[in-house]
Amino acid sequence: MIQSPTGVLFALVTVAAFFFYLEKSTGWKVFNLFPPLLFIYATPVLLNNLGIMPAESVVYTGMRDFGLPVFITLMLLSVDIGAAVRVMGKGVLVMLLGSVGVVVGGVVSFMVVHGWLAEDAWKGWGALAGSWIGGTGNMAAVAGALDTSPEQLGLAVLADNLVYVVWLPILLGSKAFAERFNRWTKVSDTRVAEMEKAALELHSNDSPPEMRDYLFLAFIAFGVTWLAAWIAPSLPEFPPVLSTSTWNLLLVTTFALALSFTPAREIAGSHNIAMAIIYIFVASMGARASMEGLGQAPAFVLGAFIWISIHGAFCLAGAWLFRVDVHSAAIASAANIGGAASAPVVAAYHKESLVPVAILMALIGYAIGNYLALLTARLAFWVAS
Repeated sequence: MIQSPTGVLFALVTVAAFFFYLEKSTGWKVFNLFPPLLFIYATPVLLNNLGIMPAESVVYTGMRDFGLPVFITLMLLSVDIGAAVRVMGKGVLVMLLGSVGVVVGGVVSFMVVHGWLAEDAWKGWGALAGSWIGGTGNMAAVAGALDTSPEQLGLAVLADNLVYVVWLPILLGSKAFAERFNRWTKVSDTRVAEMEKAALELHSNDSPPEMRDYLFLAFIAFGVTWLAAWIAPSLPEFPPVLSTSTWNLLLVTTFALALSFTPAREIAGSHNIAMAIIYIFVASMGARASMEGLGQAPAFVLGAFIWISIHGAFCLAGAWLFRVDVHSAAIASAANIGGAASAPVVAAYHKESLVPVAILMALIGYAIGNYLALLTARLAFWVAS
């Protein structure tokens, strides 16, 4: 029924906007368990399979070729690694070890379940690794770089949300074991107080964006997009993992992170614009999907639960090794698995003063997520081969 590019784009934006409006206006608890992302992906799947939206459109191609590098640039521009390290100290090392746990867990769990999955399931595994090291943006970025099928992305979104329902209460409930946990890790009594003091001194640029800020951001985003697209075709390919599109993602990620160490990081509004584009991109992936891949869901989800258990073991090992408190360990895991949406929730429950730095921890996940997720995908491909 909808064929024109304008109509398709309007439908995608409508779906994304509607579920965020519904979440804000109704306060339904279902959104605490299943965030809008799941519905934003699933609704276009349904519309496509009912014949209301097309499976192919220039809009989907445009979102992949232009929307993808633009939102990666804007998403990474606000990363402040130095501030997170100053406040969290060794807590950042726990998060990084948790990220290693995602890579290792991804490979081990894929070895267990890949026999029940499709041949290209390693691409869905890579997309899920992107989400669990960084966040939704990394999931979308890695899916685009690997040319992940919409069906595999759908399985990754489903597994991500089902595991989230179980993992978030565990992270929140860990607060009850703070005293025993801190004795086990032999954490210093002054560590939490020092973190809270450093967090209060953290500078935050909360000024609303002005018109010129949008122009500056457009200049940077399209400049990085053009430069990466110009360089990527000249680099060697090692298919199926390292293709021109993968090089493009890596170049955009690297350029954007380099810019985050410059005054460009202070330009207001970049993160919010990036997140808006991400959800439209996810909706466009859903619109291309069929429901044929749902038969793999049980094996995919089983692998995801094995995977998250290994990540948790790495976080516990990191907390013991680096003598880190339970609050930092929970925030570190949330910064990986839940990203910028969940890390502040966990921080607010454990120590409200750590909310700003929890966001910074999640941004570090954004920074390393694309690199490590592609590594996970490559290792999973070797397992499948």
